[in-house]
Amino acid sequence: QVQLVESGGGLVQAGGSLRLSCAASGRTLSSYPMGWFRQAPGKEREFVATITGSGGNRYYADSVKGRFTISRDNAKNTVYLQMNSLKPDDTAVYYCAVFVGHINEPSHYYTPWEYDYWGQGTQVTVSS
Repeated sequence: QVQLVESGGGLVQAGGSLRLSCAASGRTLSSYPMGWFRQAPGKEREFVATITGSGGNRYYADSVKGRFTISRDNAKNTVYLQMNSLKPDDTAVYYCAVFVGHINEPSHYYTPWEYDYWGQGTQVTVSS
């Protein structure tokens, strides 16, 4: 079993920054892509960013590209999401997840049902 715990969310003014962390336990995840998704009330869970196991490749939603940076520290079994220039539209619960899909190709990274393990989420609220 894999347990994921997100932290770092909170209330921030538009234009501000937050760094989210996702600490994993129960299994070493260095071989697996890990992603961040977010979900606002009444909306579908949407892709934010994914990083490959080695950290060599990163993928971002168009809405966050240039503002958010995903990274990981495999020695700590932790993935991060640095969020800069935050906008009110970024307000959502942010979830980290582990990709253990059989088809490990970037085209499969964008859909939440391809991920097998999820954290409980952390709330990010951006005020205008």
